[in-house]
Amino acid sequence: MAPRPGRDLVPPLLWSLSVFLSLPGPVWLQPSPPPQASPPTEPHPCHTCRGLVDSFNKGLERTIRDNFGGGNTAWEEEKLSKYKDSETRLVEVLESVCSKSDFECHRLLELSEELVESWWFHKQQEAPDLFQWLCSDSLKLCCPSGTFGPSCIPCPGGAERPCGGYGKCEGEGTRGGSGHCDCQAGYGGEACGQCGLGYFEAERNASHLVCSACFGPCARCSGPEESNCLQCKKGWVLHHLKCVDCAKACLGCMGAGPGRCKKCSPGYQQVGSKCLDVDECETEVCPGENEQCENIEGSYRCVCTQGYKQIEGVCVKEQIPESAGFFSEMTEDELVVLQQMFFGVIICALATLAAKGDLVFTAIFIGAVAAMTGYWLSERSDRVLEGFIKGR
Repeated sequence: MAPRPGRDLVPPLLWSLSVFLSLPGPVWLQPSPPPQASPPTEPHPCHTCRGLVDSFNKGLERTIRDNFGGGNTAWEEEKLSKYKDSETRLVEVLESVCSKSDFECHRLLELSEELVESWWFHKQQEAPDLFQWLCSDSLKLCCPSGTFGPSCIPCPGGAERPCGGYGKCEGEGTRGGSGHCDCQAGYGGEACGQCGLGYFEAERNASHLVCSACFGPCARCSGPEESNCLQCKKGWVLHHLKCVDCAKACLGCMGAGPGRCKKCSPGYQQVGSKCLDVDECETEVCPGENEQCENIEGSYRCVCTQGYKQIEGVCVKEQIPESAGFFSEMTEDELVVLQQMFFGVIICALATLAAKGDLVFTAIFIGAVAAMTGYWLSERSDRVLEGFIKGR
């Protein structure tokens, strides 16, 4: 059994342990400070004023059928005033116009309460729009729609259609903001009146612009096809109105811009900082008879000219198969039956004409029967007729 420490050693050990635990630990043992949340963005005073007016109007709707609550509405309205325009109704609406947690609303209401009372008792008839009278004309916190800034100047594109209808004007309707247009995807320019990078004009008239997407790697283009590229995105090079993968054309692309190459891959020619496809077909590279060169990206291939096909590496003329006879698929037995039917039809037709008593047709009928009988009995008749039917 191991010896136990003496009692006189316990207090010093406990004191040392408490001192050790009180010391600051290494950096990796110290808890990381909690992330500091970014302070919430305060709403623009115009938005606060608009919210106050909206809440005020809802309060008016809520109290439109109320009265003084004394029980004798007719006497109260005769002696006191109409509840509709009374101070009692105004107080009831103002008490609930701001939520308890909306500090900005309470602060604005405190600053503008006298103005609201002035409007309620004196200005309602001549200025029925409380938002316009309070927020724009009196407090000068807001601007008319389509304008911005301290002087309420029009947004780019005009107050009627700010940003051309294809974007949002920063600060629109307020006394702040820069008036910069945040354009929708596919649109650009100061007033969103142009197509952005990667898009082209599909349709335009005096008031309408439609921007459609370019082919994948095209940064600027004249249409949706692969061969409509005018400028390529980073990592691609432009060649014959097509964007070629920089990794395919270059041995190491520079990061300073799209299509900048350090060295070109085989089949590409260095022109400045770009690699352009070499047209190998400009030289004699397909010496075979009836061959022609076809240029492809980064290389070429030899193909046969029209009317020839490649067989074991040689271009030979294509053989046009002879057209088969109409009855070429018939069996031997079917041919025999068809021969008998053919001769039977001819003999019946001649017999019909001869039965009319015409000596000419009778003579022809007898001669035909004799000739056909002799021909039928010969071996050559079978071969000739069979060849005729089969197209041989």
